[in-house]
Amino acid sequence: MTEAPAKITDKLSAAVEKMPAFPKSVQRVLEITRDINLQPKELVSVIEKDPVMTMKLLRIINSAYYNFPKQVTTVNQALVYLGLNTVKNMALSFAAAGVLPQQNAAGFDMQRYLMHSLTTASLARMVCQKFGGDADPGDCYLAGLLHDFGKVVFAQFMPGEFREALAICQEQAIPLHLAERQAIGVDHSVVGAMLVEKWQFPKLLADAINRHHGDISPENTMLCSLFVADQISKKLSMGHSGNLVVDELPPALVDRFGGNIDGIIARLGDLSRVAEEAQSFAKIGTEATA
Repeated sequence: MTEAPAKITDKLSAAVEKMPAFPKSVQRVLEITRDINLQPKELVSVIEKDPVMTMKLLRIINSAYYNFPKQVTTVNQALVYLGLNTVKNMALSFAAAGVLPQQNAAGFDMQRYLMHSLTTASLARMVCQKFGGDADPGDCYLAGLLHDFGKVVFAQFMPGEFREALAICQEQAIPLHLAERQAIGVDHSVVGAMLVEKWQFPKLLADAINRHHGDISPENTMLCSLFVADQISKKLSMGHSGNLVVDELPPALVDRFGGNIDGIIARLGDLSRVAEEAQSFAKIGTEATA
């Protein structure tokens, strides 16, 4: 597991503390949907108490992406049409998009970053479902969605150092996390883990985010699904998170998945809907709510 050098821990902690809070309503959605005996009316009640989430949910379900024959006017109808997991993923996606700053001094493209995060989330869920393991596909979606949020912290609160890391990445054609270690002394996985801990997400999620550029254990389904999804998103140019280097699968993961990245992509089938869904979620998620 990667740890921050003591001399920059305080600086990272200060940056993390400046990040906006993750909406409590979405935290509540995550909490109640872990209950296998959840009644749909409980989820409807939580969502309806958040007018922004409600508005965005109804806006996307009535968009051209879904193209339903009749207009959906209530959260309960949306839940019937889409199902619990899709509604939960929408809530998470809208919340993540809402936390992103509109501008940053590092020149980091937040829209392309969001596309990479959303596609990695969907791909991580698909990999978990397709290849099995002991993780919840919904947790893998969340790991994919939040895995690179440390870059947002860098771009917003350490822009000079992060701009230097982006330049090193491009000039030397090396992975961004290695360039960050040169320019900052630590990579985005460390500060990303600190952020999700601040947001009070489970330790298992923070651990996966912290390790997604480190030692990928084949027994850790969430971490494996996240790592593979991250590489697929980059390989297929689904958004851009500052790093174009596609990492090879370690031999242990080749054994676990029965092949390399190209083989996994082939077994997942048509992935066009992944990008289409991400584009729809990103568009609605970043729309002004006033």
